[in-house]
Amino acid sequence: MQNPLALIAEVTHRCPLHCVYCSNPLELIARTEELATGDWLRVFNEAAALGVLHLHLTGGEPITRPDIAELIAGARESRLYTNLITSGIGLNRERLAQLVGAGLDHIQLSFQDSEEGHANWIAGTRAHAHKLELAEWIREHRIAFTANLVVHRQNIDHLDQMIAGLEALQPDRMEIAHAQYYGWALKNRSALLPTRTQLDRAITVVKAAEERMRGRVRIDMVVPDYHARFPKACMGGWGRQLLLIDPSGDVLPCHAATVIPGMTFDSVLEHSLDWIWQNSGAFQKFRGEDWMPEPCRSCDRRKEDFGGCRCQAFLLAGDASLTDPVCELSPLHHLIEDAVREDTAGPRGESSQAPFHVLQEKMADFWSYRTDPK
Repeated sequence: MQNPLALIAEVTHRCPLHCVYCSNPLELIARTEELATGDWLRVFNEAAALGVLHLHLTGGEPITRPDIAELIAGARESRLYTNLITSGIGLNRERLAQLVGAGLDHIQLSFQDSEEGHANWIAGTRAHAHKLELAEWIREHRIAFTANLVVHRQNIDHLDQMIAGLEALQPDRMEIAHAQYYGWALKNRSALLPTRTQLDRAITVVKAAEERMRGRVRIDMVVPDYHARFPKACMGGWGRQLLLIDPSGDVLPCHAATVIPGMTFDSVLEHSLDWIWQNSGAFQKFRGEDWMPEPCRSCDRRKEDFGGCRCQAFLLAGDASLTDPVCELSPLHHLIEDAVREDTAGPRGESSQAPFHVLQEKMADFWSYRTDPK
């Protein structure tokens, strides 16, 4: 068993945005339950001793933590490469300089669209203009800059304009990430899942952008599982490459693992990170190949995709130990085919954009809770 390479630290679930594709758990962790600064700093030290190289500070919105500069400084002291994943809301020019001075190596800034009105509509708040201004401030510092764009049926038809908008911000890297269907994204899948035709065009657009920006901007694209022949490797394999700590200190193999019933996740308040990585029942559950059913057990791809996503297997098929239904070899692959057919059916077989009030209605309770959960 190898040591983990990355730690995803969900330092809070508080967030000023209300994105309908949010993959955070439906039941969020309150501010009063968040790990204290000292606990996070101890965890960063333990992560470095375990072999972790990369720390991803995320949430929610990590900027809502008043101690975020102290956390970054502690990560630097532990010799971790630190990446801040942020909406940018709450980050002004002076505070950005403070975070860079504390040792921030990389910032990943999310965008919802290139047109301000539509971007704010997707985010559920007025955020786009500030993100553009923040991108200019980022370029004043010698840190790596990734512009992240989440793609779905509500914006995919003008992906070329969105990529051009991100290119103008001069990032080092673009991540064109199609929505992945967990949490609220799964609830809103019928309004978010693109058609196969839309996806094929998007792939063509991205390939053209890659060629145009070759040598200047690296572009990574994450496609939606539902249109794939084979599943993605579950976080590089369950309990193989990384670990995630939620705001209360529970350690998970992935961000969605809490959806699987009967799982118990150990806390950094009770055990060392090394003990959890080596001994936690949650990490042992689907690590390796012994748990695999057919067709995974005898499949040549089992060391590439590790049977697919355990959370997706549960969400779609009701059993986390089954082959991910995304796989065309799964006996339950029809669940994916049915979902695609039902969720992308519209006039002439194409999609139709859901009106805003439908999305707003689905998210109303979440919106009132999420900015500062009690």
